Amino acid sequence: MPIITLTSDWGTKDHYVAAVKGSITSQIPDAVIVDITHDIKPFDIISASYVIKNSYPHFPQGTIHLIGVNTEASLEHSHIAVFHDGHYFIGTDNGIFSLVFNEIPKEIIEIDIIQDTDLFTFPSKDVFVKVASQIIKTKSLEGLGNKKKGLFEKKLLEPVVLNGIIKGSVIYIDRYENIITNITSQIFKEFVKSRPFKIKFRSMAYVIKKISQSYGDVEPGEKLAVFGSAGYLEIAINQGKAASLLGLETNDSVNVIIEE
Repeated sequence: MPIITLTSDWGTKDHYVAAVKGSITSQIPDAVIVDITHDIKPFDIISASYVIKNSYPHFPQGTIHLIGVNTEASLEHSHIAVFHDGHYFIGTDNGIFSLVFNEIPKEIIEIDIIQDTDLFTFPSKDVFVKVASQIIKTKSLEGLGNKKKGLFEKKLLEPVVLNGIIKGSVIYIDRYENIITNITSQIFKEFVKSRPFKIKFRSMAYVIKKISQSYGDVEPGEKLAVFGSAGYLEIAINQGKAASLLGLETNDSVNVIIEE
């Protein structure tokens, strides 16, 4: 049975999720549909890329991932189908794919198919599902359009190591309001080693001096730093909402400072 995942900014209040699922089951009756999330903030491709990047590798190869975030096509941002790492991806080339992948995908196709309606506001239903159906039939991207050499690129800020400081930033805030930074465990270990350090954020008003192994390592209501399952440094409050209570938002600075 083919697996199709859905990631979108549609929410669950309206008809959008149901309409896409209805279209899938009509065209691909034996499909297994998996909702990754529909709670991405409208048009937030950075948060969407974080979720997809940390979700898709856990699915079987051959899975088709439909990305319904900021899907309107233009001359600059075309609809594309991608084959990468044994998975198929369908969405809009608006920068999200360049954030999901660490390298240029094996195959990129600019979609050129005739949709079944003359309305162009809901490509996830009217284009992407049709593309998924064809991929399942052919087990390839053949016949979907013309090959593209690259992706529309959008760059995230990378952590910078300078003068005894890892200068990082917030890239995602999850449902629990845990604050995920772009500082990886690899960068942290390579730079900090066994030296004492301070993690500072929010105009240097808050300081954390150790890495916890789990959220429960501190008392409820206390702040902590931990490396989450995705391998990024997180700032959290045990059983609390760190983002709100600490006043941190996406793109805010988080620095790791070596104490000499």
